[in-house]
This record gives sequence, structure tokens and C-alpha cells, in this order.
Amino acid sequence: MRTLLFLFAGLFSFSLAAQAILPLKERAIVMEEIQHQRFTELLPALMKEHQLDAWVLITREYNEDPVVKTMLPPTWLNARRRTILVFTLDAKTGELSRAAITRYPFGKLIPSVWNKEEQPDQMKALVDYLTLKNPKKIGINTSENYGIVDGLAQTDYRLFEEALSSKLKKRLVSAEPLATAWIETRTSREMMVYNQLVEITHNIIAEAFSTKVITPGVTTTDDVVWWLREKVSSLGLKTWFHPTIDVQRSGKSDLYAFDGKSKFDVIQPGDLVHCDFGITYLGLNTDCQELAYVLKRNETKAPKELENALAEGNRVQDLFTDRFKTGRTGNETLAMALEAGRAEGLRPQIYTHPLGLYGHSAGTTFGMWDAQEGVPGSGDWPLHENTVYAIELNTKVYIKAWEKDIRVMLEEAGYFGPDGFAYVNKRQTKLYLIGE
Repeated sequence: MRTLLFLFAGLFSFSLAAQAILPLKERAIVMEEIQHQRFTELLPALMKEHQLDAWVLITREYNEDPVVKTMLPPTWLNARRRTILVFTLDAKTGELSRAAITRYPFGKLIPSVWNKEEQPDQMKALVDYLTLKNPKKIGINTSENYGIVDGLAQTDYRLFEEALSSKLKKRLVSAEPLATAWIETRTSREMMVYNQLVEITHNIIAEAFSTKVITPGVTTTDDVVWWLREKVSSLGLKTWFHPTIDVQRSGKSDLYAFDGKSKFDVIQPGDLVHCDFGITYLGLNTDCQELAYVLKRNETKAPKELENALAEGNRVQDLFTDRFKTGRTGNETLAMALEAGRAEGLRPQIYTHPLGLYGHSAGTTFGMWDAQEGVPGSGDWPLHENTVYAIELNTKVYIKAWEKDIRVMLEEAGYFGPDGFAYVNKRQTKLYLIGE
């Protein structure tokens, strides 16, 4: 069903890169267009696919269910009071009804059906509405595998359950499959703008990895981190995590470790510089890791060993994404890719995650840096079409001139659709050269 709705042929050729970053008012218009398609085309298909007649989302202001946050009208920064949304699907007609049991309409797309003067009890009004719709299955946002789709607070659940009749109470089920699909699935409208998001990210990294920002022997890794934060802020954008800048170099005895410790090195000629950086724009997120080499005096290119190391990283990417197949789980794909890499003499680690409405999103997970044997739950989720991933991985490579191992750490947004896998906006195949 997802394939039929969201054929993706040719969308990567449509680029908004020539346009400036939109003003806030225009962003709201685009986000409303995206939400309209998600509510009118995507949600009915997903509810039918996952055989749910009703989906109830209950949340409160400043304690928003993460799924509700993806549905907020563009002019709402938070939910209001207690917000209750109900989606019901008519099994015969396939028609989706959208209703808000709230004091106000939920933006332009979900009307309020609650008259507080006639029924002061909001939970009773919700139960009355469900009784009228008479759904066989009522999904609520509870989940053991994904925090994003486990957003129903204990108090709201208790009040809802106490208000339900015994008949309706028996129809409650976890909405985890539906909510996960809602979070992970990208529509054609979203993919039309995703290319620009990634291109903006790449352009910011390219500027950071230049002498406009880095003066070798003077600039620290932390200086570049804060330049990235300031740059994003000056563009009217946001980062969804604090960036990382670190270096690997000859003579530095330690191999880069995932230890969470800050690196405050002064960037020097001959360094291999690595970034981890992502932005949020138009309700979507990017996550990117790329590499640069700082030229020494009289150098015009990076050492061949480092160029070859990047090529090994690209090979791991290919061995991994070539094994993407609809219905194959993240754990299965991970095991196959690691085996293939090791068979070629590579030393890979793969820790790829869903990307989209959230940075570390819900959906198929392919390992974690400290779980190369697979991830229970989220790693067992099968791969679906029309999904985006941060293709995040590394491979160890021995650099003879440095007499040590390095990690080639890469991360790029990739789309999996009806025609297979493709990077959203290319990938790094050449090192940035700082000082050229």
C-alpha cells in the first residue's frame, strides 16, 4: 500500500536548493501542506494496513506525546490544555474521520467535536464519541520498543480507562505498529524538500571545513563546534543535537572511542578532522558525519593512505545498503553486511538509525555501536519502503605512515523506496581539503 501511494521516481531530481531558506510564515505553509498529505493519504492507508479502527492520542501541554508533536499545527509550539485526538477509519468506505476532543480546533486540519457546555467531562465526551463510532480495535500509544511511540502518560491512561465501558476497554490495543509507521514513513511532499535539507547540511559542513573557519595551529575543535551552532542559528534553523568535531592524527596514540568525552584539540596540519552534525527544518531532521584533511605546507592533496581509507568506508556503505530489502529486519541486514565486510578484510561497525520527524527516530534499527550482534525489538522491525535512514557506520583502517589504526566514520541520509536505495543528496567520496 505504501508503495502504491508514494511512488518516488524522479523526485530526487527535484531540488529546492536554489531557493533561500524560507521565512517562518512560508515554512508554516509548507508544513501544513505536508501535514495535509499525511492526514489525508498516508494515515488512512496505514490504519488499514495495521487493521486499527481507531487511534486515540491523549496528551497535555508541555508534556506532549512525541507523536502528537509531529501533528501540531505549524503555529502551535505546544499542545493546549489536555489535547485528545481521535482518528477513526470506516472499514466499509475506507474514509478517515479526524476529530479533536478539545476546547479548540486542532489547527485547520482537525476540527473540535467537543462542546464543553453540553458535556463538561472531557473523558466522558471522548467515550461518547468512541461509542458512536463503535471501533473494534482502539489503538493507544504504548510501546516497549520505541520511546517515541510510548507517549501516553500514566495519568491520562488511568483517566481514560476509568471512563471506558468494560466493552470498549476490552478493545484497547497498543498502537505501536501504526505509530511507528506514522513516524518512519515519508510522503512524496516530504521527500521533495528533504534533498534541500541535506544540501544545506552539506554546505554548512563545507564552510566549516575551510580556512574561513579553521586556522591550523590556532582553531580548536570546540571553536568549530560553536561556529556550527552560531551558523545554524544565524540561518534561522536549529540543531537537534550538539555537534561533534574531533581529530585523528599521527602520533596520537588513542583510537577514536565512543566515550562521550569532549575533544578540545587545536587543529593542526596533517590532521584528519571529523564532524557529526545535523539540522532541523520543515519538521524534518538531518544527521551527517564527514571527514576533512588539513593540508601541510606544500601539500596539494591528502595522503593516498587516507584517500584509500575513505574508499574503504564507502565500500562498507555499499555492502550495507546493497542488502536493503523490503521485509528484511534490521538485525538480519546488519548481520549480512558485517559478514560481507569481514569477508573482504574490512573491519566495520554499523549503527544506522531511522531518520525523519526525529533524528534518532522510530523504525528499523541496524545495530548500535555497542550492539553489533543486533538490537532486540527495534532491530526486529522489518524494512519498509518510503523510509529514510542515517547510514551511520565506521571501519577501522591501519595507516602505515601513522603506525596506527584510524576509524573512518561516515553518516549520510539515505532513502529506501520502490526503486531501492539512494542517498538523499549524494555522499562523501572525497576528503574535504582544508587549506587548498
